[in-house]
Amino acid sequence: MKEKIAVITGSSSGFGLLTAVELASRGYRVVATMRDVGRRSKLDEAVKAADVSDRIDVRALDIAKTDSVAAVIDGIIRDYGRIDVLVNNAGFAMAGFAEDIVLGELREQFETNFFGHVAVTKAALPTMRAQRSGHILMVTSIAGRVASPTLSCYASSKFALEGWSEALRMEVRSLGIRVVLIEPGAYETDIWTRNAKIGRGMLDGSSPNAERGRRFRDFVQSGGIKKRDPREVSQLIVRVAEDPNPKLRYLAGSDARFQLALKTLVPWRWYERLVAKAVKID
Repeated sequence: MKEKIAVITGSSSGFGLLTAVELASRGYRVVATMRDVGRRSKLDEAVKAADVSDRIDVRALDIAKTDSVAAVIDGIIRDYGRIDVLVNNAGFAMAGFAEDIVLGELREQFETNFFGHVAVTKAALPTMRAQRSGHILMVTSIAGRVASPTLSCYASSKFALEGWSEALRMEVRSLGIRVVLIEPGAYETDIWTRNAKIGRGMLDGSSPNAERGRRFRDFVQSGGIKKRDPREVSQLIVRVAEDPNPKLRYLAGSDARFQLALKTLVPWRWYERLVAKAVKID
């Protein structure tokens, strides 16, 4: 049996790092990519602890620079001959009231969270088509199905990725390629700390939303959002990667399931009031 090759984006921390270690521990050859290889120290420590250093290949890949994506993916294919699992995980969150977000900030969000994943996937698809096999896992978010106040940029980028992936799944299923959406809730990763960005308007004291922004910030910092162990998601990703016939969507976390159920079951006029009150923006 041929060695399975997995490619992961955003591997310097969080779900990407943990998934790289999990897949390597299962015998995969893992190409762990990240925007800045100078930030690989956490991955190196985890790989050493798991004793899988010989199964990890770290490479630079900034998915927001879409013109350079194909060359990196082509290099991986040239060196390993195939891609069995692609985990599109890289991303960040732009926070701010929609009224205050400028178009440049919204475009920046989409360049990584949407167009970057599209570019990586399109670069890998010809090889998967030739193989007649492959799993493409999109790490989206519950925010791709349930939008939240101050996260219009993040949610819209994830909604877009969900829609694109739904269509892609139907297009490539007969080719032996499986497209899957992994939708985590709140987990202890860098996306809400080091990888988070605040729109300039939310930091501007002249914004008409400045006071509501401060209340929302206090809600978040007070522990209003409980975060789970991210290993739950990395282990889920591995299970899906090894499933020959996975579902389209996998929710991760009780909070994600609760948010979706609440939005689905509660009348919208009640739902929006509940959310606004809960996050202190009313």
